[in-house]
Amino acid sequence: MTTTPTSVAPAAQLTPRQVARRRRAQSARRTWASFRSHKSGLFGLGLLLFFVAIALLAPLLASSEGLEVTKATGGVLEPPSAEYPLGTDENGRSILTLLMWGARISLFVGLLATLISMIIGTLIGLASGFFEGWPARVLFRVTEWFLVIPFVPLAIVLATVLGRSLINIVIVVGVTGWASTAMLIRSQTLSIKERPYVERARVLGAGRWHQMSRHVLPNVMPMVFANTTLTVALAILAETTLSFLGLGDPTRVSWGTMLEDAFAVGAMTTGAWWYIVPPGVCVVLVVLAFTLVGQALEEVFNPRLRER
Repeated sequence: MTTTPTSVAPAAQLTPRQVARRRRAQSARRTWASFRSHKSGLFGLGLLLFFVAIALLAPLLASSEGLEVTKATGGVLEPPSAEYPLGTDENGRSILTLLMWGARISLFVGLLATLISMIIGTLIGLASGFFEGWPARVLFRVTEWFLVIPFVPLAIVLATVLGRSLINIVIVVGVTGWASTAMLIRSQTLSIKERPYVERARVLGAGRWHQMSRHVLPNVMPMVFANTTLTVALAILAETTLSFLGLGDPTRVSWGTMLEDAFAVGAMTTGAWWYIVPPGVCVVLVVLAFTLVGQALEEVFNPRLRER
């Protein structure tokens, strides 16, 4: 009895799309293998996944009715107990419930604001680094202007003008946080556009759009991805700062608004540490998680750092 061997398409018969897909899969496996060698990065990733799971499962872990002041059942600033593991706020609401639902808002603002910041920073960085002449100089000067202007006063002005809402906070944080990304992408673009394969494509008649989309952008994307995780941490801190200053959405519960409310009722002077410490610790842990993951990815994508 003869068996027919399983036919495997030789590499020569693979289509260009299949070859590209195979190379991307191999690159992803190498990246993950390199990332797993960083214990701090894995710790940050696990911590980050924990908070993401809490944010996604908040409706199942704690009812949204616990956010309503009229349905609060606890005492005023009641200390931690069996019924309320993290105590209550000035309205009798469970601090643990507020933390779970606040994670949704803080992470949402951080991720969406970072997406806006990355898009603006990448586009401006590519344009100012690839093109020449007065348009590139104007973009570079605008980027420098955003870098030297202090973030907090600019964000306060924008938040005051736009009004107190969740979307406005996202816009403020995203619009004011793109300059550092633009400078990073610009420096990478200036280096990449002088490399031989880009010059060869230029000589063969490739247009500027083809050079940017097919040669420059794919080579700067790893740096953009690594910088994204670091920018999320800054965006969450920015949302916390604006909410603490009273510029957040008053109808939404976030870790920043919890800190602002705790400060307003004098939680520290009255000894209600359970109102301030939990949201502060959550902010620190999330920022630490994103920072550890970002540093690990930066080392994975940067060969010079790997050699060190």
